[in-house]
Amino acid sequence: MKKILIVAAAAGLMSLAACEGGTTNTAAENAEASHEANASMYEEAADNTTNAVAENVLDNAAAVEENAADAAQANKN
Repeated sequence: MKKILIVAAAAGLMSLAACEGGTTNTAAENAEASHEANASMYEEAADNTTNAVAENVLDNAAAVEENAADAAQANKN
């Protein structure tokens, strides 16, 4: 059983080693994309609500996410 586990672990590590440099996104780029997606979601929710107070809250949340995306973009440069 241990030998099977060792072989499986080795195969997994070899597959990870095979994709060296495969990703080009940095943490800042991922954070920026995440905040932009959240802002878009909040804006859509604000457009779909019928309550004015909820719309304002969602618009404010979208603005916060947009500011966070801008900060992430500034940090990656």
